[in-house]
Amino acid sequence: MPVRQEGSKIMAHSVKVIFGFLLMFSSLLAGAQTQNDTGKHEPKTIYLFSGIGADSSIFMNLDLPGYHKIYINWIPALPSESIAQYAARIKSQITVENPDIIGLSFGGIVAVEVAKLIKVDKMVLISSVKTKNELNRVQFFWMKLGLYRIIPGALIQRTNFLTYKYFGTRSPNDKVLLTNLLKDTDVSFFRWALKSIAYWDNRVPPERTIQINGTADRVITSRLVHPDYRIKGGGHLMVFNQADTISAIIRNYLGH
Repeated sequence: MPVRQEGSKIMAHSVKVIFGFLLMFSSLLAGAQTQNDTGKHEPKTIYLFSGIGADSSIFMNLDLPGYHKIYINWIPALPSESIAQYAARIKSQITVENPDIIGLSFGGIVAVEVAKLIKVDKMVLISSVKTKNELNRVQFFWMKLGLYRIIPGALIQRTNFLTYKYFGTRSPNDKVLLTNLLKDTDVSFFRWALKSIAYWDNRVPPERTIQINGTADRVITSRLVHPDYRIKGGGHLMVFNQADTISAIIRNYLGH
């Protein structure tokens, strides 16, 4: 056999060996990359219910890395519907299976009713109640009488030294937040919410739920609730002005 032909065969064989080696190496790299991608945690979805008619700004200081936060938008309430009926309509905004939920104040009450209709992984109630027995009985009485109806809408949407004290504002930032929240309050929704709370009848605490309340909360008085965590000096805005403490508790509970 001529030397040139023999050399060509050797060259062709060498090319095949090198090509095969490169193909095997690239497959190993691709497999390693796939393993790395599989090992990464996908962000878990958490839905947040704010207070009566409030927007998501109250949650702005919560630090929950690894979570995809979705803020529930309040929808107009029907005049005669109950909280349970309202929850049945608003749950359409929850499109992920087995979600985690955070409910603040009135949003916690709605979240409790939503959790009766869908499977929830874990739930956190902040400055809220689990059952009607934790509601302030004096407030409950006045709501039953319907005295909220005589409060002018302009007064509901305005802040003063009484509202600052009632909601536990602690700094200029707290006052700005509360002013904006009340200014944007839907008066019709506010009145419906108070009426519906007066007739809320839940007596069974939700499962897989922790409750965080403040010792200085004048809206949800601490002597009536039996929370898992009591935040010393925490008022009704503590999710905003004590967000570091609240965030740490939530992260520890959710464990994601």
